Amino acid sequence: MSEQTATRARALATRWLGVGLAAVIAVVTLGLGITDRLTLYISPETVWFACAAAVVTLAGAIWSCTLPLGEEGDHGHDHGHGHGTEVSDDTESGSSATPRRRSLAGVGAVTGGVIASGVVIAALVLPPASLSVELAMSRAGEQSALFAGSDSVALGVADTSTFGVGDWASVFAASTNTSAYDGAPVTLTGFVTPGSGDGVNLTRLVITHCVIDAQTAALPVTVDPDDYPTGQWVEVTGTVRADGDGKLHIEPTDVVAIDEPGDPYEY
Repeated sequence: MSEQTATRARALATRWLGVGLAAVIAVVTLGLGITDRLTLYISPETVWFACAAAVVTLAGAIWSCTLPLGEEGDHGHDHGHGHGTEVSDDTESGSSATPRRRSLAGVGAVTGGVIASGVVIAALVLPPASLSVELAMSRAGEQSALFAGSDSVALGVADTSTFGVGDWASVFAASTNTSAYDGAPVTLTGFVTPGSGDGVNLTRLVITHCVIDAQTAALPVTVDPDDYPTGQWVEVTGTVRADGDGKLHIEPTDVVAIDEPGDPYEY
């Protein structure tokens, strides 16, 4: 391979790792936003920001591609002219280390490029999907800010008919006056996970900003565990009941199996 061909190959690789990957990620982001599937990864409130950033990134990538190939590596090559003796001395003293540094840099660049390219290709090939039931079950019981605190005045006077699974999970976990919620009607949607005793949990993943901070919200429901498989989405209509020991659970009057909703998360 001639030096000119090798230089061109390095320039192409540099451009792909820079503007190429950025442009592909921007296109994927915009595609998910247009098809309303970006909410599978981030909160709806931040979709506009992600799409705006993708537009800016794509515009910058297109503009960068108008530069001559190899322009990225030419910056600073003529620095130091006029200091010939000093530069020559420095070069001679470091000549033995230069090949090794270049080799390590090349290995790092290739490794990073393969990983980054793999992530981008996976984003293009794999269909968007919600977080798995296994993840929700693995995070069940984790202490988090979502379920911290106590039953405040706001919870006491709130219209519980607007509560989702995450809201009720906060009440179930933190309420010190469970009788205040006994008899409250509910209609909730979630998926089934194993519960304790003679029932299952109605579960939902709650995200604040993106799927990385997803937290599991689960409510005990008195349903025969054999009636619905783990992971089955259901709509539960029923009543909140307080046990003799003060714990809350949902006593259903109707449980209907449904398909996974388009937006499977709560926020």
